[in-house]
Amino acid sequence: MLTKLHIKNYAIIDEIEIDFSDKLNIITGETGAGKSILMGALSLILGERADSSSLVSKDKKCFIEGYFSITNNKAVATYLQSLEEDMDTDQSELVLRREIAPTGKSRAFINDTPASLQTLRGVASLLVDLHQQFDTLELGSTDFQRTVIDALAGNENLLQSFTNSYQAYLSAQKKLAALLAQKEAFTKEADYNQFLLDEFEELQLQTNELELMEQELVLLNNAEGIKTALAGTSHALAYAETPVVSVVKQMLQQLQPFTSVHEGVSELINRLQVTHIELQDIASELSRLENTISTNEERLHTINERMAAGFKLLKKHGVTTTQELLDIWASLAQKLLAVQNIDDAIAAHTKQEKETLAAATDIATKISAARKSQSAPLQKSVNTLLAQVGMPNASIQVSITNTNLNAFGTDQIEFLFDANKSGKYESIKKVASGGELSRLMLCIKSLVATSVNLPTLIFDEIDTGISGEAAKQVGIIMQGLAASRQIICITHQPQIAGKANAHFFVYKQNKESGIATHIKRLTKAERINAIAQMLSGEQPTPAAIATATEMVEE
Repeated sequence: MLTKLHIKNYAIIDEIEIDFSDKLNIITGETGAGKSILMGALSLILGERADSSSLVSKDKKCFIEGYFSITNNKAVATYLQSLEEDMDTDQSELVLRREIAPTGKSRAFINDTPASLQTLRGVASLLVDLHQQFDTLELGSTDFQRTVIDALAGNENLLQSFTNSYQAYLSAQKKLAALLAQKEAFTKEADYNQFLLDEFEELQLQTNELELMEQELVLLNNAEGIKTALAGTSHALAYAETPVVSVVKQMLQQLQPFTSVHEGVSELINRLQVTHIELQDIASELSRLENTISTNEERLHTINERMAAGFKLLKKHGVTTTQELLDIWASLAQKLLAVQNIDDAIAAHTKQEKETLAAATDIATKISAARKSQSAPLQKSVNTLLAQVGMPNASIQVSITNTNLNAFGTDQIEFLFDANKSGKYESIKKVASGGELSRLMLCIKSLVATSVNLPTLIFDEIDTGISGEAAKQVGIIMQGLAASRQIICITHQPQIAGKANAHFFVYKQNKESGIATHIKRLTKAERINAIAQMLSGEQPTPAAIATATEMVEE
């Protein structure tokens, strides 16, 4: 529950601090005194966006702190433990704080640890339900109506299971749709891909074949010239009229007799002998090499044909190497294989889609049954409360009809309303007035509060459009709610104010720098006087004081 609220430098509030009761807290004051400002400040620590225009002093920060008792609140502890932030979860008190700089920059803190607005909203949703003046419009929302039914039905665990199953179904459905689209694309391309593959299969290119054939082609085109050059050189060395080898041999013979006469001759003879041997070897190698070179016209023709086919593929596919063509060949083969295998994948995912749909539908059926089981009890309870708050002729009907599976099950839920026992029930948002909506909302929230573990309920002028006995009954309902949880209520109704366990009065006060809002907790005597003023005006009559005394002492 909210034990204390501290506000500094917000709107026309310099600084105030409120210590709340754990039961029914009533806040009253004249119109414009600043009651709604309090709610605005409170909404900031519950995660609403901030605005620097709400600052009193433009050179000072705005601070809003809410102190919450979280003893035995396992939901809050679990939520804080789930966060990545290093939150202290072993305390009995939780402090939510907002700071707004003059620049408009806002910061949020949980137990002095910086937190995002999303995190702040998350933890606040487990602590407080804030019903503001225009929130009655939610009553016509299908989301709100469904939430009410689910809360009363205790569907929380089933809904979590359904959400998981439904997401699994959507995922399976998405994968199946992707496979079907892929198959369609594959089918459209299959014939063309098969044509391309056939071209590769017919040519049967080998690794680096085009590059190697290009080298061989150069050789074949120059074979005649190479053979002539090799033959001529070989002939000159070994077979000419005066072969070079023979000439060198003659040189050796001429120098041989003088080896003992001059030491330089011996060295030269050695060199000539090496040369003679090398020339003989060269002549032999030239002859052998010449014999290896072919002028095979048939081979030349074959190479030209394969290279033409190969270059055609290179150009067609926009690549430059044999390896790139081989990669494309492999890719085409894989695509065609995928076409053959995709039917198996489609069959598997079709089965998965059916199984996940069946699982989600099964849980949705259980949820629907639980919702329908609460339809009649909700109608009966709300209609009883409506009579209690001065609407004896009004009643609601809960319409639950079957619809296609969606994120919330298979139900279309709508609350219908009849204000005058006409027997004609229509959508709440179409036929209910502002005052009727306020009382309807209170009746419904009083029922839901028993099913949802929210420590604090806050009502901002939910009593709009009612007075007299109806207002008294609203006060009784709130008093009953306050027996098991904290209630904070801003009201203009003395009948409701009389039920308070703690009565706070909001007022304005002039000061040198302007007008400031203040708040104080009233004593019993001050309460009686404040309620008497609400009954009869600024100068209450003795009758008003007597009535106020009776209200306070009931």
